[in-house]
Amino acid sequence: MHKRMGEAVARVARKVNDTVENKKDSLDLANCKLMTFPVGVYKAMRSVTEGIHRISLANNELKSITSRFVTTFSQLTEVPTDKLASMALLRSLNLRANPVGPEVRLLVRPLVPFDLLLSPEEPIPKA
Repeated sequence: MHKRMGEAVARVARKVNDTVENKKDSLDLANCKLMTFPVGVYKAMRSVTEGIHRISLANNELKSITSRFVTTFSQLTEVPTDKLASMALLRSLNLRANPVGPEVRLLVRPLVPFDLLLSPEEPIPKA
């Protein structure tokens, strides 16, 4: 068991280092067996967080995403929503004051078994 944990930690470290060293705009932490977002990632990526626009957390075992995640990666243009519908205990997701487009509003509402809090939709400017 310790060997598998060590391998998972090493996988995360390699992916984070690759993102930082190559100044990538995305971080791929898919398939890393994460139960929480690793605190060490915040520190390791502090020099590039403003350039991160996409994070993949697919195929993990996440139980929560903290406010620190949201404030650290404030430049995200894609929210890792693939795990939200499977979070049986999730009761509310507050995305107010975020630029959530109308297409996302239409698609997400029927898929999520929790209260999704959004800001009022902005009127579409007429040409």
